[in-house]
Amino acid sequence: MNNNRNHPPRRYLDNAATTWPKPEVVWKAWEQAARENGVAVGRGAYHEALMAGDLVHQLRQEVAALLGVSPERICLPVSATFGLNQAIHGVVTSGTHVIATAADHNATLRPLHYLQEKGRIQLSVVPCDGRGWVDPDDIVRAWQANTSLVTLSHASNVTGVTQEVESIVKVAREREALSLLDASQSIGHVAVSQYESIADIVVSPGHKWLMGMHGIAVLYARQGIHFDPLIQGGTGSTSESLEMPVEMQDQVEVGTIDFPAAAALLAGCRWLKEERLESVAAACKGYAQACYDELSDIRGVRVITPDPTSGVLGPPIISMVCDGYSPVEVAALFEQIAGVQVRSGYHCAACIHEFLGTTKGGTVRISFGPFSDIGDVEAVVSATKKIML
Repeated sequence: MNNNRNHPPRRYLDNAATTWPKPEVVWKAWEQAARENGVAVGRGAYHEALMAGDLVHQLRQEVAALLGVSPERICLPVSATFGLNQAIHGVVTSGTHVIATAADHNATLRPLHYLQEKGRIQLSVVPCDGRGWVDPDDIVRAWQANTSLVTLSHASNVTGVTQEVESIVKVAREREALSLLDASQSIGHVAVSQYESIADIVVSPGHKWLMGMHGIAVLYARQGIHFDPLIQGGTGSTSESLEMPVEMQDQVEVGTIDFPAAAALLAGCRWLKEERLESVAAACKGYAQACYDELSDIRGVRVITPDPTSGVLGPPIISMVCDGYSPVEVAALFEQIAGVQVRSGYHCAACIHEFLGTTKGGTVRISFGPFSDIGDVEAVVSATKKIML
């Protein structure tokens, strides 16, 4: 809460980190699950425990419908970072070669780098262009006889640019390798039809474009994929044995599911369906377009994100830099001048900045959300003009 009368009202534009505010139904579902139910999912057979289990089952169905897959292949890890680590450590074997991209998030690049430093895998990180786009032909050129996995972010969390997932997945499948898609910036913002050629493993957090809360994520793995569990422990099933259960959901969901977060995510998915995902996404992109058009005309401002009309932009992200100011300074001035809250820096993406020309400080990232309005665009533009006078 802002208690400073002289401070401008808060304008939250960091939705690529986490969407805020949430729909009212999400707040209510979260609080009701905590206050009125409060159980540990899968740990009892009394009324509230059965209700919680049914809600989690409904959540799997909603997410599966969004992706066009079977609910039995949907897992609910504690975070996307955990899910991506589970996927990487769970399927990669020693002595194999993995291909990642420079546009990937550290949630995939760091575990792969760790495995490379330990001498367990060979790693190739293919380049991207000045927009953050990866050429599928570069995946082919990086291929080796022992390549077992290709990882990629569906949409860059720095520039918002989407990759040609279908082409890259096809390259991997034709060569009998697995594909891992980090969909953190796309699920909930990209229409279902665009997942027709879905990757073998897909991971996304619940708290971004699915409009849920922190503490839960989504992991899909196609039939036939089995993980070596990243951690071991209680699952609520086969508790009489010290051996881990073999079911995929048990292996990924070790420990206690955050039930209020599950209830909130279910409410978020249903809200997106009621409001129509395509309509929500179009409104957000409209603000990104308006912001891009205005910022592109300000002298001394370099907009890194390509024109949204180009068709390559997924989430409503605008990344930019301002001559004479570091991204950290611009972000601080935004909040002081107009109450605008954005992210500055490298955005947990270690490799992309070499190709964007932003290795000195990263970028200023503006990301609109479902509850943004044209006043937010005007505030960003006005503050930028004041900075660049």
